[in-house]
Amino acid sequence: MNQTMELPPFFDPARAGDWSYQPDAAGLGAAAEGVRGRLKRLEGGRTDLLLVDLQRDFCLPQGALYVGGRSGRGAVEDTARIAAFIHRNLGAIDRIVPTFDTHTPLQIFHRSFWIDADGNPPPPFTLISEETLAGGALRPSPGVLALLPPEVAAQGLAWVERQLLHYVRSLARQGRNVLIVWPDHCLIGSEGHAMPGLIQEAWLFHALLRGAATPAIVKGDDPWSECYSAFGAEVPDRWDGGRLVKPQDDAALRDLLGADRIVVAGQASSHCVRWSVDDLLHRMRALDPALPRRIYVLRDGMSAVVELDAEGRPIPELDFTPQADEAFARWAELGAHIVETTMPMADWPR
Repeated sequence: MNQTMELPPFFDPARAGDWSYQPDAAGLGAAAEGVRGRLKRLEGGRTDLLLVDLQRDFCLPQGALYVGGRSGRGAVEDTARIAAFIHRNLGAIDRIVPTFDTHTPLQIFHRSFWIDADGNPPPPFTLISEETLAGGALRPSPGVLALLPPEVAAQGLAWVERQLLHYVRSLARQGRNVLIVWPDHCLIGSEGHAMPGLIQEAWLFHALLRGAATPAIVKGDDPWSECYSAFGAEVPDRWDGGRLVKPQDDAALRDLLGADRIVVAGQASSHCVRWSVDDLLHRMRALDPALPRRIYVLRDGMSAVVELDAEGRPIPELDFTPQADEAFARWAELGAHIVETTMPMADWPR
């Protein structure tokens, strides 16, 4: 494998938590010209770096849904490590493929989708189960009617209520996370939807230096389902047997499967990274049981969702660290490699 490169002079890890930081694209282009002749490329196949939902709302403390982990510094420290990893391995990474969680306010996991018995939206981090719906603690807001498919619009709220009951039952049956009302996050067009500056800087520098393709995966914009995975919705079907959520474009997944190494980092290890890697492994194992050995998960390039109380202690029902730890162990059993950003790629298992 290639030798690692020195970190460039413009790289400042202290910027990892800076909401206002914007990279200088013109300056990065000039810097790329200056080091292109010293670039040592990796031989022996294509390496893709899949960056799952590295967006400001997840990665920065001011973000709407900051992933702080149990330490409270999780995503900020992850951002610094991921950006440094990219700069050190510019010759090894052929493509960087970012995913973007992309939402509007009126979606099943946002407050405006729901009202309580008094007609008010529920607070963030409300858990919604079959018992919640059966007891009438929450019901769909009137605005949800505008989202109904035309062929069932006449059935109104009765159809919506049956769909929501089907949704939470499907999550439980599949062993998925319970439906949660998240703070409004990654709203399309917002600053929170964008990459943090340090990641955008590394992504741009790689593209300018390598002349590399810059594919991106946009997901999560359907109002009727969560979409943690970059490759499909949690519950895409209707209670009456039809399909409610439009199918995810399979081209991005098939394209990734053409890589010889797929390196994964992002937020959060307990949610979007977890389900994205699960979907990758499921497709790989269906094609060839040996294919999961192509996946390398940067364990120190991701953190779990943890909501802390006023004293900074994890709230047990909102601490998803155990789910992330279970995923790491399961992926390793299936053949994926769990590695660290600081480990030279030359020392990674083949």
